[in-house]
Amino acid sequence: MSVNVERRVVSPGSADLVEDAWDLKERIRRNEDVLKQRKGFFTNAYRRSTVHLLVRSPKGEVIGFAAVRRDGYLLFLAVAEEFRGEGFGADLVGAAVEDHDTVSCHARTTNDDAVRFYEHLGFEVERRVENYYEDGGGAYYLTLGDDRSGLKERLTSHLF
Repeated sequence: MSVNVERRVVSPGSADLVEDAWDLKERIRRNEDVLKQRKGFFTNAYRRSTVHLLVRSPKGEVIGFAAVRRDGYLLFLAVAEEFRGEGFGADLVGAAVEDHDTVSCHARTTNDDAVRFYEHLGFEVERRVENYYEDGGGAYYLTLGDDRSGLKERLTSHLF
C-alpha cells in the first residue's frame, strides 16, 4: 500500500496529538485486546516521553506512534492494523535506536505477533514477569540484543 506519511516528534512536556494517539490505541485495544492502559496513565506517560508519530497525509491521521522514555524504554508502540507489514513499526523502533544506546520494552506474553516482531528486530527476551499488567496478564521484558552490528543502520535507513 502506497501512502504519504510524515514523521512528527513530540517532545516531553507536550500533549500534541495525544488524543489522536489515544484514539489509535483504543481502536487497537478494541480489535486486538492489547494496549489496555487507562487514559490518565496513557496521557501522563505520553507527556513524559519523546513520541515519534507517523501521520498520514493529507488527512492528518495518526497511523502509528512510539512513546520512548529518556532511558530508551518503549512505553508504547502502535501501528494501525491496515498499515502493518510496511516497515512502519521498524521505523518507529529505529527512531528509538537512533536516540538511545539501549532500547527495551515489555510485551504481553499472549501477544505472539508483538514478540515475533521484536525478536525479528533483534530483541531478546530477558525474563517473564507474571502479573505485570493491571488485568493480571504476564509480560516478557525484552532488550535489544548485544549483537547490534548493522541493526542501527538497518532500522534508521528508512526513517522519514
